[in-house]
Amino acid sequence: MSTIRFIHTADLHLDSPFKGMTGLPTDRLNSLRDSTFAAFTKLIEHAVKTKPDFVLFAGDIYDGEDRSLRTQMRFREGMAKLDAAGIPVFISHGNHDHLSGRWTRFELPPNVHVFGENVETVRLNVNDQEVLIYGFSYKERHIRDKVIDRYPVAENHDAFHIGMLHGSLAGDETHAVYAPFTKNELLAKQYDYWALGHIHVRQQLHESPPIVYPGNLQGRHRNERGTKGFYEVELTKTKASLHFIPASAIVFDRLELSCGGMSHANEWLTACSEALESFKEHNGAGIVELLMTDIDSEAANLFSQSPEEEWLEVLRDFVGESEPYVWVQKITFARQLNPSIASSALMQSVTGMIDGWTKEDWKDVLKDVYQHARGVKYLDVLTEDEIDEVKAGATVLLAAEMSGME
Repeated sequence: MSTIRFIHTADLHLDSPFKGMTGLPTDRLNSLRDSTFAAFTKLIEHAVKTKPDFVLFAGDIYDGEDRSLRTQMRFREGMAKLDAAGIPVFISHGNHDHLSGRWTRFELPPNVHVFGENVETVRLNVNDQEVLIYGFSYKERHIRDKVIDRYPVAENHDAFHIGMLHGSLAGDETHAVYAPFTKNELLAKQYDYWALGHIHVRQQLHESPPIVYPGNLQGRHRNERGTKGFYEVELTKTKASLHFIPASAIVFDRLELSCGGMSHANEWLTACSEALESFKEHNGAGIVELLMTDIDSEAANLFSQSPEEEWLEVLRDFVGESEPYVWVQKITFARQLNPSIASSALMQSVTGMIDGWTKEDWKDVLKDVYQHARGVKYLDVLTEDEIDEVKAGATVLLAAEMSGME
């Protein structure tokens, strides 16, 4: 039975600026900004070593439509290495690197096929097995129509049919909705594999045939947590095997730390240090957020004695800069408190009032902070997640006050 083997990747976002990383030492910030290239290098090295039949890039290779000369040159160098290894490459550009962007073009090596603005079919022969690859590139940033309707239905079922599509499940608004489709619309094309891009969370929408988002190659902020990478796919007409290959140079993540029974700062520092060392062993370099959980009256009282910024500064000094380097980006507090505090009638009353506030209420409460001319540039946009974090911090302070009253 014929087998083909290929790499499916998407959303490289090369040269992503990594905004909002306030406080990160300059040399570490430079390493972070180079991490998308480091992840890309891992992909190229893996392909050259394992020699897949071809490689699919399903959109957003570049972070912006005004891709720099440096970024294009480094991507071209990677394509040249694949060319030297005899590996064909197929590219569909997405909303971030659409065809109408303004940039100085680099000519890519002959092994690379870039899909145009219209859906097209490319035929490939792999060990006397015919493979048909379908795809298109975004002509402009916003593609709202159902491009899936332009993909042909597979006819020759002896051949392998692979669709490339940078877009969103219709109705899924977790990411900007472009080129929407439904799972049934993809299945109706009778392809053997759908190589998707655009959604940065690794997921398989359907098993047979596989409909797959590989996620992005390198996390870019704290909401893109966990190890990122690409898929190596082995495909027959009856079976598919997907192997996830890690590629991220720096891992964003959130670590939970139980604070029950803590009453001294050194206890907390030691526990944080142990959690970070464990993270290093499993992930290497990273940027993490520490979530404090199991906050009882002692812990609440401990954390209330110094501002969050001071706790964070002391922790960073305590853990130092040993390799692999892990940067603690922020400290947050879980709202789940010790039952003895949480069950207090007064505590329930006050937290119930806070829970009842709308987003507009919170904007009004926090307006002095978010409207400060000098300080606002250091703050994230006030999102639902940010409001939840403020709620959690307020709850901890209230718990500390409650324990003092008791």
